Amino acid sequence: MDSKGKSEINIIFGKILRDYRIKNRFTQERMAEELGISVKYISRIENGNGGVKTETLIKYMNILGISPNVLYQKFINNEKVKNQIELSEMVNDLSDDKIDFLISLIDLLKNLK
Repeated sequence: MDSKGKSEINIIFGKILRDYRIKNRFTQERMAEELGISVKYISRIENGNGGVKTETLIKYMNILGISPNVLYQKFINNEKVKNQIELSEMVNDLSDDKIDFLISLIDLLKNLK
């Protein structure tokens, strides 16, 4: 994907943050309270009218369970990184037991010569 400008990045981040907020049944008011910021700032972020500070973004991710892959995948054009993101997304759908098994399998593969 081509390089994105700041305003386009703000719009994409805002949409993702809004979608996850709604998915987690948070109102803008509750999100603002959790983040310690104003509802007006939440609205600006979600509408792509303003950037989000790194500290606020990390808080959003922790509160709503947003993976960095979700935020950044639209900006990645490196094939190896894209494959790693795809693998990560597949792992997200597995049970804890299957994830443990997969980790064991990867450890085994890493030790093969």
